Amino acid sequence: MKKIFLTILISSFTFIVFSQENNEEKDKIEWITFEEAIEANSKEQKKFFIDVYTDWCGWCKRMDATTFKDETIIQLLNENYHTVKLDAEMKDTVRLGNDTFVNEKPNQKRHPHQLAIALLNGKLSYPSVVFLDEKGNMIQPLAGYQKAENLAPILNFFADNEHLKEDANFEEYLKNYSNEKIKKN
Repeated sequence: MKKIFLTILISSFTFIVFSQENNEEKDKIEWITFEEAIEANSKEQKKFFIDVYTDWCGWCKRMDATTFKDETIIQLLNENYHTVKLDAEMKDTVRLGNDTFVNEKPNQKRHPHQLAIALLNGKLSYPSVVFLDEKGNMIQPLAGYQKAENLAPILNFFADNEHLKEDANFEEYLKNYSNEKIKKN
């Protein structure tokens, strides 16, 4: 792994900044905005994985520090999904096609954004993850903290389109699931 060392001189203080190249993209999830995901999907069709979080949510922070640092989760998400981090209380306006989503009370503490409300079907719980198909249609919202070993089979279940099979049964899928089953593209 190639490392770059940058030395920044400010007054009489020296700051050394470490930056990694080459494998950096493989070491973390490639989080993008919802708008960027829509644009990326026009070039490469993938399902969408949306992490709906808030800044004050301790379990959201724990999921960032554990689940989203797991090598298997990173690989599954980067290879099979457009990954979006969505602050459920953001102040920004989001335009998706002909629809506009806003935070109706942006100055009110802990007021949810319309997009978060829509994605979570009005059931606001943080953290939550939302799965959308390649066309942006809802597959499944999933509320609560997810451990990596629990999230990996779910990621594969949707990535493999198992949920579309007539006899789709996640419990049966889970019985045959192995942690070595990682999507290889």
